[in-house]
Amino acid sequence: MNELMSFGAQWLRPSAGLPTVQWSLLLAVASITGYLVQRYSGLPKVVGYTLVGTIVGLLGFGGAVWPLQGIGLFLVELGVAVVLFEAGGRIPLRWFRHNPMVLVQSIAESAFTYFAVYWTMLWFDVPERAAGPLALVAMAASPAVLTRVVSDTRAAGPVTDRAVVLATLSSLYALALGSAQAELINRPGVGLVGTLYPALVVLGVSVAVGALLSLILRLALRVMSPTSENTSMLLMALIAASTAVTAHMGGSAPLAALLGGMLLKQLHPRPWAWPRQMGTASSLLTMLMFVLVSTVAAQADWSGPVVGAVLALIFVRLLAKALGVGVGNVGSGASWRQALWLSCAMAPMSAIALLVASQFVVASASTGHLIARIALPAILVMEVLGAVIATVAIYRAGESSKPWAPLSSRGSNTGDTQRES
Repeated sequence: MNELMSFGAQWLRPSAGLPTVQWSLLLAVASITGYLVQRYSGLPKVVGYTLVGTIVGLLGFGGAVWPLQGIGLFLVELGVAVVLFEAGGRIPLRWFRHNPMVLVQSIAESAFTYFAVYWTMLWFDVPERAAGPLALVAMAASPAVLTRVVSDTRAAGPVTDRAVVLATLSSLYALALGSAQAELINRPGVGLVGTLYPALVVLGVSVAVGALLSLILRLALRVMSPTSENTSMLLMALIAASTAVTAHMGGSAPLAALLGGMLLKQLHPRPWAWPRQMGTASSLLTMLMFVLVSTVAAQADWSGPVVGAVLALIFVRLLAKALGVGVGNVGSGASWRQALWLSCAMAPMSAIALLVASQFVVASASTGHLIARIALPAILVMEVLGAVIATVAIYRAGESSKPWAPLSSRGSNTGDTQRES
């Protein structure tokens, strides 16, 4: 595939560069594929996006570099930041005061996942310096995949709401701990202060940027309408700016966006919906993120010796999240049936797990190779399989207002247009 692109570069010299043309066409194909996948299978569009990225990645598409760096890293961080800001804006902290078992459920499923994956990787003779990072990668569920599944299935209900909250909180833990541990990967044997310092720096910078972001938006909402197109542009510009500077200051851009959304929810508790213009821009950015993640993950070493470790990580992760959700379900107000489908909805992995893995690869090439050879295949599999499992869980929980059947067999083009909107 690289030879074909090199040949095309000899005669095609667009003003914006050949990679711009390649990515534009790739996103066009992904958009069509996502629509067709949903139309004829009832699965969410993200499955189609991921399949396109996987195919071009396996064919050797050179437009995505691993580990993530430069504009590719910025776009993934921006896409994750936009998703996490919106997810954080949907989490009222008073919910945890009225129902603290939700927070217990979140901590339990994340802790169970970390230790179960960590011990499993050690059992597979993975070095300890790689087993810990792999456990952090596995800890992170994917709010990006889950919110797309919720949108495509038009779901609403206690399982859906709690799944988004738990996925968002697991991302918070993974981003904070992953960024801190990546700083320590080349400094073994440091004391307690040396261990805590990187975590405090990441949290401090992220909290500061997130607080500034929420305060500016709160002031803007005093004079601007939440449904205004200009409010959308202001929001996107501020998230992009915070994404660009947070990592440079030693923090985590997605974590700052998540904390900013949560703080804004407390400062501006009244419900406010993102304007349609923001939704379109966010959808395009999210599609780009899924294609980029799957393209990068598909470039992993798919050799036989790692298959067992990858499958074990996936299985143990699903089991641990189910056990954690079950332990925290006592007194949470949810039935055991709802807890089962909630744990299934936590299955997806995607961009956040990839960002955490990329941090370790950048910090240490030798250890990063051990992490990436297991993490990348697991992320790719669970981006697709996790989306399918989450879709089934939402339907089985009875929280989708859209029957699962191909669109082509359920109505005319007018009906399709209404469903797409």
